[in-house]
Amino acid sequence: MRIHLNGEARDTRDGLSIADLLAELGLTERRVAVELNLDIVPRSLHADTRLREGDRLEIVHAIGGG
Repeated sequence: MRIHLNGEARDTRDGLSIADLLAELGLTERRVAVELNLDIVPRSLHADTRLREGDRLEIVHAIGGG
């Protein structure tokens, strides 16, 4: 299936959860915010939220500094 991740089309497998996608991207240990179709998805729902054809995601992660 095809989704849009941070503005770019990406092919991925059917039934993928947000948590699965974050693992594929190497972001499981990072503090991230996920927006799915203009709605913020709380971390507690990442494993239960399945992606569907045409979904639009924005993923941002915090970078520490000073």
